Amino acid sequence: MNIGVVLKRELSGYFATPVAYVFIFIFLVLAGVFTFYVGNFYERQQADLVPFFSFHPWLYLFLIPAISMRLWSEERKSGTLELLMTLPLSRWDIVLGKFLAAWLFAGIALVLTFPIWLTVNFLGHPDNGVILASYIGSWLMAGGFLAIGSCMSALTRSQVVAFVLCGFVTLMFVMAGFPLVLDIVRGWLPLSLVDVIASLSFLTHFNAISRGVLSLQDFLYFISMILAWLFATSIVLDLKKGG
Repeated sequence: MNIGVVLKRELSGYFATPVAYVFIFIFLVLAGVFTFYVGNFYERQQADLVPFFSFHPWLYLFLIPAISMRLWSEERKSGTLELLMTLPLSRWDIVLGKFLAAWLFAGIALVLTFPIWLTVNFLGHPDNGVILASYIGSWLMAGGFLAIGSCMSALTRSQVVAFVLCGFVTLMFVMAGFPLVLDIVRGWLPLSLVDVIASLSFLTHFNAISRGVLSLQDFLYFISMILAWLFATSIVLDLKKGG
């Protein structure tokens, strides 16, 4: 119940300003551009959304930090964080409520790309099971990005710094599974360590799901990442309060 109160407060806050609508508009435009133009959707002559989902990790590197940077930095800068912490809510209620609001907002933006799904069904006969799995994987990945962004936002009162920190850390987790990076480290690290690096990557697990395989391992990876970074957020808030 307490989490729901925080969630409702935060979600309504997104749509109280034009920022939410601008974010959704930019996300939809970029998704369309990357899918139909950069991804050569028509030239490929294949009824699938591979070009659409293949760009999601890179879109999220810029757009998700824009959502998460305000989670705690704005509260700290405006001086409302202290007031929020005095409410009869547990620290975890607040952390989880704010995160879920941001994750739901990202989910709304993702759902609004459904015309692209309709388009590919109009033009051909895609494997809609694979597309649905890819949507789920994309949303889980967005949650992982947001959890990292939540922690970065809790570290500073500057939204710009929070944006840069989130972008940098999430880039590291994406690049860890990039074939070029893995090929480089494979030359001087044991194979077991290479596998560990790949297993920590958002890209590795998202690519597995986008192939239509919703394995428990990939699901647990994203949930574990989300919980770990939210727990780190709670610790940072405690330390900041103590300081």
